[in-house]
Amino acid sequence: MTEDLDAPARNAALALAEAMAAFLARALGARLLGVYVMGSLAHGGFSRRYSDIDMAVLAEDGLGADEMAAVREHAAAHSPDLASKLSLFWADRGFSVGRFPPLDRVDLIDHAVALRERERVRPARPPREDVRAYLRGTPFSSWREGAARFAELQTLTPKDHKPFIRAHLYAARFVYSWMTGGMNSNDEAVAFTVAAAPVGLDLGLLEAALACRGAARDPDALFPARHKLPAQVAACARFLDQ
Repeated sequence: MTEDLDAPARNAALALAEAMAAFLARALGARLLGVYVMGSLAHGGFSRRYSDIDMAVLAEDGLGADEMAAVREHAAAHSPDLASKLSLFWADRGFSVGRFPPLDRVDLIDHAVALRERERVRPARPPREDVRAYLRGTPFSSWREGAARFAELQTLTPKDHKPFIRAHLYAARFVYSWMTGGMNSNDEAVAFTVAAAPVGLDLGLLEAALACRGAARDPDALFPARHKLPAQVAACARFLDQ
């Protein structure tokens, strides 16, 4: 049996999430609708090195600035080493305010795991047209800018390791979400993209990036291929006119 090297980190991440859920239950009282884990903690593929700790908080009227600051402070006090990985999505009952982009709403609907749930509240599922409109915007422009920056780098510093891996894998995440309107793990996204084989996309590079992430290795072996990132973006840009 293969040892799951990510298990201790995943358990620590879940312990922080549970501590945050307990804190939010005390702080918000009856205003709290639910606290959930999302992302790789919910749908699999959690990486001890490269994953964030994605959480969602639903409250009657959302969260105020002071409450957001208190959440950050509590996370830092509870787990100084993990607090920086906490990625918080939040909304009010009607999803009219907060931080909850369309794809993360899909993730909430399809994959979220409840830590606290006083009442099950969900947004309307974003139609694929809305998901595509979202993907055409900031996510794609940010990826294109990051890919261009990485292609010109002469050295890869430790602070660049995580965004560099993400820049490689985003091609698969983009293709999966564009074609399905959904959100899933990196493993599922790469498998889907390899099967779909979009024209011009270097599938071997995607698989190499996924293997690097899965083994929690430094991405130095991928660095010589950095010049291929703009071509990966260009291959995915062909979808934007659909």
